[in-house]
Amino acid sequence: MQDAMQPISKTALRTGWIMSGLVIAFLLFDGIIKLIPLGIVTETMDQLGYGASPTLARGLGILTLVCVALYAFPRTAVLGAILLTGLFGGAMTTHLRVGSPIFSHFLFGLYLGLLMWGGLYLRDDRLRALIPWRRD
Repeated sequence: MQDAMQPISKTALRTGWIMSGLVIAFLLFDGIIKLIPLGIVTETMDQLGYGASPTLARGLGILTLVCVALYAFPRTAVLGAILLTGLFGGAMTTHLRVGSPIFSHFLFGLYLGLLMWGGLYLRDDRLRALIPWRRD
């Protein structure tokens, strides 16, 4: 673990950007397919109880892409992570409500959130200063 007062290694910084990049790439894909919206998107939304509305799908796509853009830029990354955490929580609640499989669907938002916050922690000095890990 890294003390907040010491600079982080280049390897850890690179790892943080890779972790963040994976989250960004997945969410860009997710947001774009909702903008189109593909048939699978509206069908899945209908199965989850939201109706097969292309307008709702596009709205969710725009919301996702705005949050991802905020997360991708260092100056607004913490705000983007907070907003994406809310988005993931809503997705998890939806999957809980409809009885989706736990490890593959319900907890996917948790997996994505841990990857997102872990990547941000490794690449953002301000976050490491706010939440320091100590070896005491």
